[in-house]
Amino acid sequence: MTAATSGNKAPIVLRIKRQDTPTGEAYWETFSIPYKPNMNITSVLQAIAGNPVTTEGKKTAPLNYDAACLEEVCGSCTMVINGRARQACSALIDHIRAEVGDGPIVIEPMSKFPVVRDLMVDRTRMFENLKRIKGWIPVDGYYNQGHGPKIDPEQQEEMYAMSRCMTCGCCLEACPQFTKDNHFVGAQVISQVKYFNMHPTGDVHADERLEAVMGEGGITDCGNAQNCVKVCPKEIPLVDSIGAVGRAATVYSIKKFFTK
Repeated sequence: MTAATSGNKAPIVLRIKRQDTPTGEAYWETFSIPYKPNMNITSVLQAIAGNPVTTEGKKTAPLNYDAACLEEVCGSCTMVINGRARQACSALIDHIRAEVGDGPIVIEPMSKFPVVRDLMVDRTRMFENLKRIKGWIPVDGYYNQGHGPKIDPEQQEEMYAMSRCMTCGCCLEACPQFTKDNHFVGAQVISQVKYFNMHPTGDVHADERLEAVMGEGGITDCGNAQNCVKVCPKEIPLVDSIGAVGRAATVYSIKKFFTK
């Protein structure tokens, strides 16, 4: 690549935390690839996987990482880039270099989930927590049931913001209360409780969802650090959701006390 085509940009250097097996020891390797305009972290990882040679000239195993939609919709490519949880597909090299200059870009797997290999982690816990709060709208068959319930446009807008959650795990990685060895469900699940309970049909299971987040690992474990809302790639108002679900849980518990 000539200086003209590369825009006189220095090569991209990445320091990547690797792990060969779920129980193996983690280690670091450094790679360098030529700069190209408009690259994101995923395209850089693809280049390294195609020619896995470290800066020391050592031939190594191809990188393992998750990627699917490449347009910040699936949430699968979350990793820690320069200390911040974000999507590899939307993390543009030019933007990152504006933060760190030509220094190495440090990439690690999320620390709050078990490592499968290299940058791949097992996010099963997130999906199991969605099952715990019945994160779906119940239907009575798939035949034509006519028009559904009407929803106010303002309520639709509020619900749409929460519906954009892609189960990426950024909010959980940033949360000091969410750890590998506790049961806290985190902002992602709490926000989905509000989302599904706002829907006229989803409201059928509203009490069950509140019961789920009032138990172990529920909303009382939230320390209100508000890191979640700062890192959410979809800018979901997670703190608002946590407050709303907390109020709903309080009202529900009072009603339950006087009606049992």
